[in-house]
Amino acid sequence: MAKLTKKQKVAVDTLDREKLYGLEEAVGIVKLNATSKFDETVEVAMNLGVDPRHADQMVRGVIQLPNGTGKSVRVAVFARGDKADEAKAAGAEMVGAEDLMEAIQGGAMDFDRCIATPDMMAIVGRLGKVLGPRGLMPNPKLGTVTPNVAEAVKAAKGGQVEFRAEKTGIVHAGVGKASFTADALKENVEAFLGAVMKAKPTGAKGQFVRRIALSSTMGPGVKLEISELF
Repeated sequence: MAKLTKKQKVAVDTLDREKLYGLEEAVGIVKLNATSKFDETVEVAMNLGVDPRHADQMVRGVIQLPNGTGKSVRVAVFARGDKADEAKAAGAEMVGAEDLMEAIQGGAMDFDRCIATPDMMAIVGRLGKVLGPRGLMPNPKLGTVTPNVAEAVKAAKGGQVEFRAEKTGIVHAGVGKASFTADALKENVEAFLGAVMKAKPTGAKGQFVRRIALSSTMGPGVKLEISELF
């Protein structure tokens, strides 16, 4: 068994692995254990009682976090003419039509969010096998297929978070940085949890939220007391 580092020993000492913590205390523990030289991302992971393989049990949505994510988000936009100019002015890193499609097919995937105007979906559709598995396929329900590309780009860069249940029913997302204040992190976590609850599908049976854990990039997971959150 590998020996624990001094930082890992401190983390273990501050955390009871079997205990369920209130959100305020959990945020404090996560911040305490985020001791890396870089600003660690604080993440929420939710284990849901759904089977996303069934269409009526898919959990998916988007939420604008009240305090942003602290992350620099790179955006690709499929648009032409004036809409392309609007996207560039709003700060999109990659903008184009067929040329952007060809670039992505060639391996240019240096972006975190993909947005498209409705008339571009015939082109974007050809990239389904590339963008789909990465969760980057534009979707009108998530506001990423829209004529208002400038607004969508600004939202993506301003703290908007997309979420989607994985095959195992787990939803996770970064909700801020360890350098955020405890109050800012708490507000972001509450906003994210609320959005997932609103996205509860009609086909969900039994207990919807089974487990929730909060952690930083390099820190241990802290289990949350669900009954205090909803």
